[in-house]
Amino acid sequence: MITNPTRAKHFAAMLLIGDGVMALVRPVACANAWDKGPKPWRDLMHCLAKHPNLTRAIGAAEVIGAIYWALKEETD
Repeated sequence: MITNPTRAKHFAAMLLIGDGVMALVRPVACANAWDKGPKPWRDLMHCLAKHPNLTRAIGAAEVIGAIYWALKEETD
């Protein structure tokens, strides 16, 4: 499974990219999928579900950040 830091970083980047793409494609469903946990978190997810363009912007930033991170790790 995940036995070393490099593999863990690669896996984390994949998860971030996938979650970001889901936020771009289906922002309301993506926000609702994370609607579990403490009340402040649930309130945030409800807010994001009501503002799909904000959710899309966060998703785009997530994808860009994860790709940058993956590329940076590749050169290190």
